[in-house]
Amino acid sequence: MSSFFAMGGYAFYVWSSYGAALLILGGIAIFSMVRARQASRRLEELKRAAPHRRRREEAANGA
Repeated sequence: MSSFFAMGGYAFYVWSSYGAALLILGGIAIFSMVRARQASRRLEELKRAAPHRRRREEAANGA
């Protein structure tokens, strides 16, 4: 089992590569979730700020 983790002398390179990839992908996932939450909040703000536009669109679709 220890020979598996030693990777034939390349363990530092292999495990540091896995660690870097995991860190980068985790950062991207967290960044994406934060940006999606911000975009959702901004969309709600814009919808509340412009209710007249929604009413006009509903009237045009209903008529």
